[in-house]
Amino acid sequence: MAWPRLRRRKEMPEGLWLKCGSCARTIFKKELEGRFRVCPDCGFHFTIGWERRVAITADEGSWEVFNEDLAPVDRLAFQADDPYEEKIARAQKKTGLKDAFVSGTARIGGQPCIIGILDFSYMGGSMGVVVGEKVSLSAERAAEDGVPLLIFTSSGGARMHEGAFSLMQMAKTSAALSEFRSLGGFYVSVLSNPTTGGVTASFASIADVVIAEPGALIGFAGPRVIQETIKQELPEGFQRAEFLLDKGQVDAVVTREELPDRLAFLFRLARPESR
Repeated sequence: MAWPRLRRRKEMPEGLWLKCGSCARTIFKKELEGRFRVCPDCGFHFTIGWERRVAITADEGSWEVFNEDLAPVDRLAFQADDPYEEKIARAQKKTGLKDAFVSGTARIGGQPCIIGILDFSYMGGSMGVVVGEKVSLSAERAAEDGVPLLIFTSSGGARMHEGAFSLMQMAKTSAALSEFRSLGGFYVSVLSNPTTGGVTASFASIADVVIAEPGALIGFAGPRVIQETIKQELPEGFQRAEFLLDKGQVDAVVTREELPDRLAFLFRLARPESR
């Protein structure tokens, strides 16, 4: 009697599925891409890169990048597992970016604006000297053009490889935005997952209107560090967008699908002549 022929088990190709960081559902990647990278079950908003952010927010064909050639340098000769210069080179090769912040002119719902985006894929969207400079230059450009400033954040905070230079960007960006406001500028900040550390404690939180994406982790130190420090159980949903909305730390929680219309409405209010 002949034994039946055994078929070799086919290996499942990698990269087809993703697990939601909120509800742990396994999601087909193509389905997620077709939904603005939003979980179909719980509505959690996955982190996205700057190109996708522009594509789903700005009017088609309106985006024009500026200040794209500013690049970081290793002033401190920082040494850890790898030299900082090598980390920069790897991040630039991986992302195609000089640094974590991308800025450009665009229109949203026909309304002109300056858009700045922190891309988490470049060293965790960390803030160093170049990020601080580009945030400041974006505010200056918005003032010169007489248009609103919009910044999307997704960051682990200040970049430790640049030491005190990175921490100085908290004051620098805050001063630049204060000057922008004194000139009549209108600034909207959109906090996406995660927005933490020195970015949260500076330019991300001092906008005229602060919007958060659903489920975004927003805070200075992480919840585990806080819990270990104060020796207390933290409330459910602590440091998530909805919790911060309830406590008055953000003005609105808005989905990606609704965001362009909401931004266009705010920009029309800020520029009465455009109504």
